Amino acid sequence: MPDLKTDVLVIGGGPAGSMTAKWAAKAGARVLLLEKRQEIGSPVRCGEGMSKDWLPEVGITPGRWINVEVEGARIFSPSEKVFEINEKHAGNEVGYVVERDEFDKQLAIDAANAGVEVKLKTAAVALLKDGGRIVGAKVKEFGQTYEVRAPVTIGADGFESQIGRWAGLPTNIAVRDMDTCLQYRMTNVDCDARYCDFFLGKVAPGGYVWVFPKADGLANVGIGVQVSQVENPADARTYLDRWIEHHPGYAKGKKIDMVGGGVSISPPLKQTVADGIMLVGDAARMIDPLTGGGIANGCIAGKICGTVAAEAVLSGDASKEFLQKYEKGWRVRLEEKLYRNWLAKEKLVTLSDATFDKIIDALSGVRLEKLSVHNILRAVRDKYPEVTKEFEAFL
Repeated sequence: MPDLKTDVLVIGGGPAGSMTAKWAAKAGARVLLLEKRQEIGSPVRCGEGMSKDWLPEVGITPGRWINVEVEGARIFSPSEKVFEINEKHAGNEVGYVVERDEFDKQLAIDAANAGVEVKLKTAAVALLKDGGRIVGAKVKEFGQTYEVRAPVTIGADGFESQIGRWAGLPTNIAVRDMDTCLQYRMTNVDCDARYCDFFLGKVAPGGYVWVFPKADGLANVGIGVQVSQVENPADARTYLDRWIEHHPGYAKGKKIDMVGGGVSISPPLKQTVADGIMLVGDAARMIDPLTGGGIANGCIAGKICGTVAAEAVLSGDASKEFLQKYEKGWRVRLEEKLYRNWLAKEKLVTLSDATFDKIIDALSGVRLEKLSVHNILRAVRDKYPEVTKEFEAFL
């Protein structure tokens, strides 16, 4: 394989990578997108729920990748009191339930149509450096190794990002900031296709059980548990199987698919750029610490990242100082909510089932015009003032 040169090298073909590549190409850069697997979008490691209000912002048109458009979410307390929220206020995991592999492929198609060159089954094995500057990557394609040189390299290689580590960026993560997740696709279940359902409490230590309907009688049934609250990451399956066993509408169902993996529930990285390199999406810890969802944040940051990458190339300046435009841009758009949700997560994982019951009971009797941590706590304070003493900082 001959060595290659391009303007922008994007490593990782998930939503954040494809979005970054598309917007860099639209802004005039030559872009090469690498995906280590032979197929973009597979295997699926996602609950497949997403909100929809952000799609126009990044130029995504709803398509056949949508399974169900839901009305909202239902949040169940440990005693299964229920609080209903409409999709507008339910957060980044509610609005559409999608075929994630089809969604990812469509984003890659959009990138290719914008002029991006895509290489499959091509993995980065090292970064190329000139002094302290990143100038591309050494890659392996079908067993052959060669170099790709580029003034700007983008790490969009997911939660386990090697690119960030190789670049010397601070990517370490605490055990309490990791969830281990498992999900079945189940048929012949009694799901309600109008809602995405979330079950809180000790049924899922430090996390939750979710039911995302794919169609009538078909749903993704999954769990996320905080790694620091279980003895073994494999315990996620034990907790999920136990929850299914105790819910007859799901115990009668049949499992037809299973996926698992890790998710960060941490604050975003304190640094996502260095000379010649930027991190985006899950690689930059842009996953929502409360929900574990990262599609919307990765795509929103990807548009900013791609635009700045092209500007850096066209200006001839890919220094850390120039790339601060991306650092500042995504933080203005996303950081406050990510950090606030991390603080809320830190508190929520300490709550007892009895406290969760009181919170959901209080919320089930009120109508919130806008859903926020502040408004939720005000509503809870009216009925159970003793509960909100633990949350005074949020009020």
